[in-house]
Amino acid sequence: MKFIKKPAVIEAAQWFKNGDHPDDGGPGEGKVVRYLIYAIPTYSEGESCNQCNLLMHDHGWVDTLESGHIVCPGDWVITGVKGDHYPCKPDIFAKTYEPEVSPMPPDYFPLQEQDTGGPSLPVHPWDVWKVT
Repeated sequence: MKFIKKPAVIEAAQWFKNGDHPDDGGPGEGKVVRYLIYAIPTYSEGESCNQCNLLMHDHGWVDTLESGHIVCPGDWVITGVKGDHYPCKPDIFAKTYEPEVSPMPPDYFPLQEQDTGGPSLPVHPWDVWKVT
């Protein structure tokens, strides 16, 4: 069986170093993305990541509903529908999500008087035709 993902607006922030996530509270270990050494104290100082080849020292850790995940520099940290957080690789993020387009406020398109005796029509900036 095939399924279609329900559309949902998500919060996400791209992470590069500790303190980057908006909910982290500033530089240093954050509330969302923590220092990796506290989550996985067994990695060696010069060890490289098998996914991005950067030093593990430059990575973070996100607690998830299941347990937790390593966050590579450049990963997106998504806030889930339950307020949970999880990392997403940039290529997967780009294929799955696009920026939300905010709806225009009702007064964005001014009404223009028409000389046809009919109702006023919204005037859109991209309209090039004229009502005669």
